[in-house]
Amino acid sequence: MKYMINKWKRCLVLTVIFACTFCLSIGMSRVLSASASSNTYVWNIPSWMPKPVVPVDNPMTTEKVELGRHLFYEKRLSINKEFSCATCHIQALAFTDAKPVGMGATGEKHPRNSMSLANIAYNSVLTWAHPGMKKLEVQALVPMFGERPVEMGLSGKEKEILKILREDTNYQKMFAKVFGQGDDNINLKNITKSLAAFERSLISASSPYDKYRYGGDKNAISASAKRGEILFNSERMECFHCHGGFNFSDSIKHERLAFEEIAFHNTGLYNIDGKGAYPPNNTGVHEITNKSTDMGRFKAPTLRNIALTAPYMHDGSIATLEEVIDHYAAGGRTIKTGEFKGVGSKNPLKSNFISGFEITPQEKEDLLEFLRSLTDESFVQNQAFRDPNLQL
Repeated sequence: MKYMINKWKRCLVLTVIFACTFCLSIGMSRVLSASASSNTYVWNIPSWMPKPVVPVDNPMTTEKVELGRHLFYEKRLSINKEFSCATCHIQALAFTDAKPVGMGATGEKHPRNSMSLANIAYNSVLTWAHPGMKKLEVQALVPMFGERPVEMGLSGKEKEILKILREDTNYQKMFAKVFGQGDDNINLKNITKSLAAFERSLISASSPYDKYRYGGDKNAISASAKRGEILFNSERMECFHCHGGFNFSDSIKHERLAFEEIAFHNTGLYNIDGKGAYPPNNTGVHEITNKSTDMGRFKAPTLRNIALTAPYMHDGSIATLEEVIDHYAAGGRTIKTGEFKGVGSKNPLKSNFISGFEITPQEKEDLLEFLRSLTDESFVQNQAFRDPNLQL
């Protein structure tokens, strides 16, 4: 009988210990969960839009995005202290700069047009024509330290810029929140991680077209724009082949795709020698691969906010959307005089999708109306993306 009582007592004690341990573990789990959730980034995107793919080694957090925003507009991160990422990527212009080609801090012109950063988180490949440039964290180093051409002009200035940030009390606090206390955490790796996080937050998904196509608002766009959408997606005009999907580009990745999609196209913009040659300082993917078949191949960028991002094409050589449509209607651009003269429609290397088409004045206006309906005013006015120095 005594044995049975002692056995019962031992069981009771073990039960109490187990219960306490279980409750403690549940409590700790809730604390850890709460701690993790407080640092979790909430994507401000509609349900119809998939989430971007984020690198495991650079998770999104609100604090990191905010630090990246400050760095994006930080002019001290340039050789002349007057130039920042935002100099070539202006929010009001959907993060482009209205120039044919970019211009660096030293005044050096670039061969390429400054691309829009709208929805850059969905880009499977970055820049106009580099198949291997896939990470924003890596790409950020190019404008910062590149020498051909010079952009921000920071080559050889690494210690100087780190000193500036480490001595700034505001940056000390922001870096500490994200990466921990200490000067060692204010480093190039964490700078590019923060810039990349901010750039991934630049989501555009609230244009009139989005409200019409995905939001169920039948009156969000005009009848002309609706006709333009039909033309855009027609086999006659072929636009959708290179500018398809929710981001109007065929180089894309997101969480609902099993694999990333990457494509580059020759649009018959040039044909200097009759054999498909492009200007020697701007040959597209050919510059990376040195393959003749890659001559003139460039990425099809997103068309979101396209009405705000003139001039167009990889070198900014077409001034207006009207002229862009004329180029594609002709199946390639004809340049009659000058060093780049040639008949682009006869470029033997151009994409099969650039075959030309007939279009009436009304159809052209309808197509333009559709393209204008892709302008997201809330994106270009979003306070979360603006220069933090303007809010002081």
